[in-house]
Amino acid sequence: TVIIGEAALETVPREIAGHPSVTRLAQRKGKKPEETLLDISFHYAAMKGIRDWERKGRPDITFLTLLDLLERPLNKEGHLQVYIHTINNFVIWVSPEINMPRNYTRFVGLLEQLFSVGRVPPKGRPLMLLKKGNLHDLVKGIQHSKVIFLTENGRKVKIESYFSELVKQENPIFVIGGFQRGEFTDLSLADERISVYK
Repeated sequence: TVIIGEAALETVPREIAGHPSVTRLAQRKGKKPEETLLDISFHYAAMKGIRDWERKGRPDITFLTLLDLLERPLNKEGHLQVYIHTINNFVIWVSPEINMPRNYTRFVGLLEQLFSVGRVPPKGRPLMLLKKGNLHDLVKGIQHSKVIFLTENGRKVKIESYFSELVKQENPIFVIGGFQRGEFTDLSLADERISVYK
């Protein structure tokens, strides 16, 4: 199981919904500002007024991470489960069968639909589900043998030797950061903290 933790993924907060950079983009999309995804590339001027703005508005990190994970043989063979935990305590379940859009704009539209409706697609078998929940609840709800946080401040490991031992574990959970800089706000769930690169 891989969890993209504290992902910088959210809709535009109400306090900046009236900012010109936010309203312009929303109008182009034909949506209300609060129905659009917060993105620092478009909303930088507006975001500087919100708390922890440096850790927000980076859906591209989740996009690239999902593309990488879901294309791996591990996923194709049915051995990987991916979840996203957002900075505002939403949990997103991602079906291993999802055909993730390669285009970032289409991905943003998919996520805006998810935050609006709670699932993708709106009807039929779900490929993504959104619910309120924190990282503790998510981890406790998954059967696992070990929880490993990947963090710059973790114990330095050599990938080959570490993972050759780890494959003997039954159900490890990896938590990787979905934010651009800094550290996880809570590492208490970690059985182990590792770093694969400085």
